[in-house]
Amino acid sequence: MSAPPDLGPIVEVQIRRLPVAIWAQAQQHSDELLREFTLLGHSMHRGDPANAPLPLRLVQLVDDLTADFAGFSGEQEARLFEAAAAGEAEIDLTYRLPAAVGPAARHLGDLLNEADDYCKAGQHLLTLTSPPETIRFREWFLGEFLRQTAGGAPVAWPDYAG
Repeated sequence: MSAPPDLGPIVEVQIRRLPVAIWAQAQQHSDELLREFTLLGHSMHRGDPANAPLPLRLVQLVDDLTADFAGFSGEQEARLFEAAAAGEAEIDLTYRLPAAVGPAARHLGDLLNEADDYCKAGQHLLTLTSPPETIRFREWFLGEFLRQTAGGAPVAWPDYAG
């Protein structure tokens, strides 16, 4: 049996005053996009001729988003769903993850921005582009992982959103 890969030091990322309603909207949009990507991925791998005109970059995007970024942490995700069900306005979360999550968060943000570009084009995807508030939330949320793994202090959503 081989040793697990060295993912580097474990760091703590604190997400402060996360707006649960905005997270729920972002989650719903992400779920729609990932469902569509999953369906596209299945039909691409079956060799469905209806997907022949898909750009190679969209094919790679489908593979990257469905394989590499299934979620940061199950415990925190469960807490978010509980908070949404309970009608909580905001919550604090703490993640303990390898420092490599910072660059991975940047990459995920880039992939989601690229997916939004395909959504805007309306040519290959049915999912609508992310609403502006969802994009701003995503930039803050993923930016917290990048900034804090680089040594920055947490910035609460209200301070970021101004």
